[in-house]
Amino acid sequence: MATILIVDDDPLQASLIMSLLERQFGNVCRVNDAAEALCLVEQPEFAEKLGLVISRHHTPGIGGPAFVAELRSRKPGLPVLVLGADGAALSDYTDENVVYLPRSIGGQKMLAVTSQMLTHRKNAVA
Repeated sequence: MATILIVDDDPLQASLIMSLLERQFGNVCRVNDAAEALCLVEQPEFAEKLGLVISRHHTPGIGGPAFVAELRSRKPGLPVLVLGADGAALSDYTDENVVYLPRSIGGQKMLAVTSQMLTHRKNAVA
């Protein structure tokens, strides 16, 4: 089963997302910022199991678009779900494996998008 990595410095929001996703997808972990996420991606055992990254548009340290670009340089096909305050930053994410959604999406929509992105990733690797 693929690992989902949540990059979020807000413990309450991250906890809510983790709780929702763990029930359906199992292996979910969280880091506070982009630097921690990139360190994990450098670990071969972790990177091998990584199936999806969920990040806020405003990440501590480097911003969301720069973080996604760094992920792309390390794991080019990795799907990324970016959660933002509104649709204004949508144009910052043009890669086909990046989905930008408002942070206020409901739980069912989050589960559906996550499932779709993980399935797309599994089919692309197979």
